[in-house]
Amino acid sequence: MEGVQMEELTSGASGRLIPVFRDLRRIVLSWRSLRRFFIFIQSFFLWFLLLLPRNRFSSSSSPSSSSSPSKSSRRVLVFRRDVEDALRRRALAEGLEMFSEAEDENVCRWSTSMFFGASRNALFSRSWFPVSGEVKGIMIIIHGLNEHGGRYAHFAKQLTSCNFGVYAMDWIGHGGSDGLHGYVPSLDHVVADTGAFLEKIRLDNPGIPCFLFGHSTGGAVVLKAASYPRIESMLEGIVLTSPALRVKPAHPIVGVVAPLLSLVAPKLQFKGANKRGIPVSRDPAAMVAKYTDPLVYTGPIRVRTGHEILRISSYLLRNMKSITVPFLVLHGTADRVTDPLASQDLYNNAASEFKDIKLYDGFLHDLLFEPEREEIAGDIINWMEKRLQAQPNLRKDNFW
Repeated sequence: MEGVQMEELTSGASGRLIPVFRDLRRIVLSWRSLRRFFIFIQSFFLWFLLLLPRNRFSSSSSPSSSSSPSKSSRRVLVFRRDVEDALRRRALAEGLEMFSEAEDENVCRWSTSMFFGASRNALFSRSWFPVSGEVKGIMIIIHGLNEHGGRYAHFAKQLTSCNFGVYAMDWIGHGGSDGLHGYVPSLDHVVADTGAFLEKIRLDNPGIPCFLFGHSTGGAVVLKAASYPRIESMLEGIVLTSPALRVKPAHPIVGVVAPLLSLVAPKLQFKGANKRGIPVSRDPAAMVAKYTDPLVYTGPIRVRTGHEILRISSYLLRNMKSITVPFLVLHGTADRVTDPLASQDLYNNAASEFKDIKLYDGFLHDLLFEPEREEIAGDIINWMEKRLQAQPNLRKDNFW
């Protein structure tokens, strides 16, 4: 693992290299030039704040100004465009076939539904359940950045064959959910939506133990959600694949400038980004399927989204020792999107009494889309069953 080379800040689970602020490397030649840069930024915003009251006064004193209707019209057009895009993606998500073989429907039933998240956004969700037999547990899938829950249909089928029920929620701005495609205004909102989704599932399935699964940035979301005692108390455990626990920007200055730009131009895209980037699976067919999926966002990462990834990654690194939820973390040693050493650090530092780690030698980022996906899914299912067998009486006594 010592030889693993980490890439610059990427778009998370998509595996596409995003060289954030690449040109700033040529500008920042010394601490003196860095200091001049910050003085310029500070001066600019002081100038902006001085002009702001006058602009507000002038706009209020001249209601017939032609610029106001123009700005208002642009906002309406942008809003309408985002709504139409979300509806288009929702129709695609609804029409997505979950099984390629007719016989699969005899052992698994699936459905789609809408769920209103913590911020009252309409979020698209899917569920898979075995046709017969008692459901012994429920797995809730939180996908990675830029993808959607429908990509995990094969994994869901494997889980249902072992009598687990499965739910998957599309984040805001992803899959069939509301929001601008690929734009995440706050990962804390995704964390809150995850908690609300878990609560709803428990109400719909009383008495059935629940697990959370998160991939890449979704793994960071799941880990942060499970760090809250209220959420942890509702879980039997969590499973993380290739979690985004140590994400570094292309240059140290990005960590300083990104918060500012995320406020000024949160939806700005880095146009020079490589849309395909490094491989995330050793299976060529899986790569083609991912990047030809219309529900997978393949555009450049947006400023706010990138900042949110840096922010949640930093938070989790600072708070690893406070993690107490039972967990299984899986990572490929050849992953160049997220850091397998960070997963090892999580295992070493977390206070959880029930924790396991498995590192797959030479595997890449999207573990459940690697050629050995059946083996990896089997490892997850075995861990879940081991967890259920560990405390059967505790679940009955402490439920609710």
